[in-house]
Amino acid sequence: MPDPVLSIRDLTVEFGTEDGVVRAVTQVSYDLQPGEVLGIVGESGSGKSVSMLSVLGLIPMPPGRIVSGEALFEGKDLMTMPKRQLRDIRGGRMAMIFQDPMTSLNPVFTIGDQISEALMTHNSGMKQAAADKRTVELLEIVGVPFAERRVQQFPHEFSGGMRQRAMIAMAIANDPAVLVADEPTTALDVTIQAQIVEVLKAAQRETNAAILLITHDLGLIAELADRVVVMYAGRVVELGDVFTIFDSPQHPYTVGLMNSLARVEEEKDRLEPIPGSPPSLIAPPPGCAFHPRCTWSQGRAVCRSDVPELRSAVGSEHQAACHFSDELAASRVVVGAAADAVAEDVP
Repeated sequence: MPDPVLSIRDLTVEFGTEDGVVRAVTQVSYDLQPGEVLGIVGESGSGKSVSMLSVLGLIPMPPGRIVSGEALFEGKDLMTMPKRQLRDIRGGRMAMIFQDPMTSLNPVFTIGDQISEALMTHNSGMKQAAADKRTVELLEIVGVPFAERRVQQFPHEFSGGMRQRAMIAMAIANDPAVLVADEPTTALDVTIQAQIVEVLKAAQRETNAAILLITHDLGLIAELADRVVVMYAGRVVELGDVFTIFDSPQHPYTVGLMNSLARVEEEKDRLEPIPGSPPSLIAPPPGCAFHPRCTWSQGRAVCRSDVPELRSAVGSEHQAACHFSDELAASRVVVGAAADAVAEDVP
């Protein structure tokens, strides 16, 4: 197996608040392999976005603070890198697609100006004419019609889906090695979401970039991801390839996410939500953070006292942070029909 293009190790991030210290990310570790799509999934507040924004140096400090960890990108630690060097990497070798393109694009500059600026910033010898030509090509790659004319338009003249396409064009402008997509379809309607998925696939074919896909949408994960990282309360609770995660989840939280999905082919009077709410990250519960909501724990003492380690079965790369993951893996009944139906959608 080739060396990871990005390797995050023991990342811990805190935020100081008036109520106390919020431990937003705790000892998060994962690798991103060249050319793969790694999905990071979890509820709001699980630490998905904060972990990646910390790696890119995009969290405000203060109140944020990176307590520990390293992020090796092409052999260099982003955490200890000088800010100027990190800025050169952002938008160049690493690029990000944000959730809301309207707040990410500058409203007083044209779409073409913003994409050509990204090109010229990271290619010092590039002339304006060459940047303008490449900008039109990039917009055509992501499916913006009449690209030669629309480069002169402003963000407010683009629809939501077209703005997201422009953001993707800007992200792939410099052939990044890593493309971070943070909830890239959340603000869009279902029809446009499907189109953006196809645009992301085209973008990866164009650049051969590894994609870090941050989302709460398991359908998007099934459509695009090769491997999956499941996060809960700032920790990685399960990690494995997409087929294994959907077919045989080994953490009760992952099972809960699967069973809460609505399926067209199933007749249900109501959805099956995960009971309770995510814990406070200022004063998390002792032991496993999920145990107050867990139907599998059944009040067992070890769940309330010991934080489970992320571990895998012998000979397997599938890892889960659950004291009873072996029991869960052996009992396919708890996975439910919804998870099986999603697994069928995995290409």
